[in-house]
Amino acid sequence: MSDLEQALTRALRKSSGRILASLIKSFGDFDKAEDALQDAATEALRTWPIKGVPDNPAAWLHTTAKRRAIDKLRKDTRHHAKETQQILMDLDANKDEMAETDYEIPDERLRLIFTCCHPALSPEAQLALTLKTLGGLTVREIARAFLTSETAMLQRITRAKKKIRDAGIAYEVPGSEHLSERRKTVQKTIYLIFNESYSAFEGQTLTRGDLANEAIRLAALLFRLDPCPETGGLLCLMQLTHARTAARTDALGQMVSLEEQDRSLWDHDTIEMAHQLLLAQFRLGQLGPYQLQAAISALHCKADSWQSTDWQQITALYQALSAFDASPVVLLNGAMAQANMGDVANALKKLGALENSLETYQPFYAARAEMHVMNGANKTAISDLDRAIELSSNQIERAFLERKRDKIANCNGSTEN
Repeated sequence: MSDLEQALTRALRKSSGRILASLIKSFGDFDKAEDALQDAATEALRTWPIKGVPDNPAAWLHTTAKRRAIDKLRKDTRHHAKETQQILMDLDANKDEMAETDYEIPDERLRLIFTCCHPALSPEAQLALTLKTLGGLTVREIARAFLTSETAMLQRITRAKKKIRDAGIAYEVPGSEHLSERRKTVQKTIYLIFNESYSAFEGQTLTRGDLANEAIRLAALLFRLDPCPETGGLLCLMQLTHARTAARTDALGQMVSLEEQDRSLWDHDTIEMAHQLLLAQFRLGQLGPYQLQAAISALHCKADSWQSTDWQQITALYQALSAFDASPVVLLNGAMAQANMGDVANALKKLGALENSLETYQPFYAARAEMHVMNGANKTAISDLDRAIELSSNQIERAFLERKRDKIANCNGSTEN
């Protein structure tokens, strides 16, 4: 990939959500907005080699995309001429303004989330559409997050966009009387955006900081709009997790496990701020899953070392979390905490019940390998690591697992239970 193509890719990764949100607000159509942005990207590949990469690539893409969309609208005189003229009139009337909601939050991306999370859409469609448009994720990345096929996910996204268009769903943040019915889906969408940033699927970097920062910023906006304890818990969870980012890779760019991370590199100011905010949410007495996950993350962040981590309390928090969310991933993480507490045998039994549900989930095999090592079953651990490596498409993560496998393989006196 050339330097120019890399610059374009970075700009799209960082700003496509913001650009699409603005275009959807202007033109009232997801497909028109996506086509316009694609046209702008094509124009960038044509003109940037001649004129050079602009100082602000995202602004250039936004302006070019908007011009391309307007040009297409002006040519659209045979079909929907009345609607086309109205859009052009609205664009001309508001070209120097940004309308605000009754909450006075001038942020198109928050509007876009609430549009995508309209109750007329299924929960799965709400999440998928938001991740595609706002998060800038590919269909493949979204399918991975939902553990489904690319074809099924593309069909889901297409149907969702059609339903928004046909039903005339408004592009707005709902009034307070309708806010609660969309809150959970909006929270989950923001969390999935953050999770995708943290896994960086199919990338050559471990973390996509653009997505992580965007998710945190959106959570802060949502908390300002709707200061409920769970929104506060979500914000704390992401801040606590992201505060450890600098220690996740070493000077060579290699992945470093939480156990071996240099904790002096963590952002302790953010950790303390998030911890205090989390305590304030707990005092409100409305416990929820995001607050519990944030509490688990806080215990990791406040521990001076891996050895001093309070695994017993973390295990208890996972048990409490499973009452809200008994998903296989939550149960897997709870079993790993139980193993770290010293109860490896029972933790392995729990993983046995999860294997069918998580047969293509790479962290399952990495976690089970850890438990086998604890039990001295190194050959079995290597087998699980081989499967984890096979399922990993992130180059840095794959290299980390390969180093771990080689280290175990080189240990003398390997035993099998």
